[in-house]
Amino acid sequence: MQEVSYSHIYYGLIAMALSLSAVALAGKPSIRPTKLQALWEGYMRFVRGMVIENMGPQGLRYVPLVASIGLFVLFSNLLGMVPGLKAPTSNVNTNLAIALIVFFTYNAEGFRVHGLSYLKHFMGPNPYLAPVFFIVEVVSHLARPITLTLRLFANMKGGALLLSVLVGMVVQNPFTMALSPVFLIFVIAIKFLAVFIQAYIFMILSVVYLAGAVSHEEH
Repeated sequence: MQEVSYSHIYYGLIAMALSLSAVALAGKPSIRPTKLQALWEGYMRFVRGMVIENMGPQGLRYVPLVASIGLFVLFSNLLGMVPGLKAPTSNVNTNLAIALIVFFTYNAEGFRVHGLSYLKHFMGPNPYLAPVFFIVEVVSHLARPITLTLRLFANMKGGALLLSVLVGMVVQNPFTMALSPVFLIFVIAIKFLAVFIQAYIFMILSVVYLAGAVSHEEH
């Protein structure tokens, strides 16, 4: 019987500790902020801008949630860049846990804002086709945490495997060994870019789902 691994939990706790440490080190806002404070304030302005653009000022209540998700996913992804460590986001269980937080939060907020009228979001514009639209929308919403999970998992797991294969090919070939510094820097730069892009995608999709749930537009 295959032994169950809990390494993703330990790495997840490390990512959580790093996220909390970053917030603690940033400290309180000051007139002359440090570089870390300036970086933190820039990140929070970025998150606020993302939320306001999609939800308006009423969406500011969700900034802490979106910012926390972004930090955790980012630091989780970055752990995979450290030799000998694994990104907790390269494990389906970690990603599913975050995706379910987003799923239950936006649905709970939908009912909080609209009451039972939130179910009208699932009915579509045509009352005669409401039963069909309802089934389609329910399936679509249930698929959201799955797609969030698999998208992040595939990119982080696939990226780590690809990096390992490419490094192995470089080391085994004398010709590529001569070019390895430039090649490896290029590959690592691409991997770092993917780390930030995947964190951003998870954040923006979370915002879009929240915006759709609390929106007062007719569906």
